[in-house]
Amino acid sequence: MDGDRVEIDGGIMEGGGQILRVSTALSCLLGLPLRVRRIRAGRSQPGLRPQHLSGLEIIRDLCDGKLNGGEIGSTEITFTPGKIKGGTHIADTKTAGSVCLLMQVAMPCVLFAASPSELHLKGGTNAEMAPQIDYTVMVFKPIVEKFNFTFNCDIKKRGYYPQGGGEVVVQMSPVKELSPINLTERGTVTKIYGRAFVAGALPIKLAKDMSSAAVRCIRKEIRDLYINIQPVREPDDQAVGTGSGIIIVAETSTGCLLAGSSLGKRGKNSDKVGIEAAEVLLKNLKHGGTVDDSLQDQLIIFMALAKGVSRVKSGPITLHTQTAIHFAEQLTKAKFTVTKSEDEDPSNDTYIIECQGVGMINPNL
Repeated sequence: MDGDRVEIDGGIMEGGGQILRVSTALSCLLGLPLRVRRIRAGRSQPGLRPQHLSGLEIIRDLCDGKLNGGEIGSTEITFTPGKIKGGTHIADTKTAGSVCLLMQVAMPCVLFAASPSELHLKGGTNAEMAPQIDYTVMVFKPIVEKFNFTFNCDIKKRGYYPQGGGEVVVQMSPVKELSPINLTERGTVTKIYGRAFVAGALPIKLAKDMSSAAVRCIRKEIRDLYINIQPVREPDDQAVGTGSGIIIVAETSTGCLLAGSSLGKRGKNSDKVGIEAAEVLLKNLKHGGTVDDSLQDQLIIFMALAKGVSRVKSGPITLHTQTAIHFAEQLTKAKFTVTKSEDEDPSNDTYIIECQGVGMINPNL
């Protein structure tokens, strides 16, 4: 037994791939050797799937680390990080595994690299059980950049289930440290926009149907705002396979962005896809928080690393967020508190997630 390895139980709480992403990214950043057991024990098919393995491999490559147990189906890995370097790195799930989840694991690490990085991430751009790439660009990017860094995300090719084949290139430069964020004022919704897309063998009519159904659904609740959901057919040379989906974003007077999205699949009526996304958006607007359910957990690792106190007002805390907080606290000295928000509007179910970050300093700059 290596006495100095941090032991992580990958089967508790959310019990999925997120535990692996948060803990290996922090292991890489903090130089902590890690052992993760019972990987994805909470899933119907436990162990590493291609997408999780690609995530581990890109982290290993980013820091010249050592990875043992890195095989499909493996339920235990050990990881020994090295020094984070910049440069060009490629991660390919060779499936429709989400490129956005690869980005989630790699991004905190390359922020503290020695030089700029270019990540070529291959797989699914619009996958089930993961943020769509449109969400990453339209919502995650502008909000996460409030931690005082910027990145460029170029969608070279879209790839859909089951074959994937999408490619996204992410470019970012390292920072000295991250600033804390304060997202506690929702403001009022000022605009609603989005895109309904089809690709491959599907006709543009489906995108128009998704868009119209979504607008009708939102109109029942929000009558006085112009809603602009563009129907798009992805160019054939920029998409692999056949897919469809929709993302709708609400922007507020204080710069908050909340979204709802949904994916089409065979046998699923396009109106239903549009309505599903609209209902997710309306639910996110109803709770009164400044972030939606999908963004909550993605901010946790940055809050833990930032210097100073970050505060985010959210709706009910998701299990993903509770899990991210648990492992961020276990691996860093960051302290999180979650308190019910004293809201003027008693019907709002909102919480304040507060974090005293560790103020990670990039040793290379």
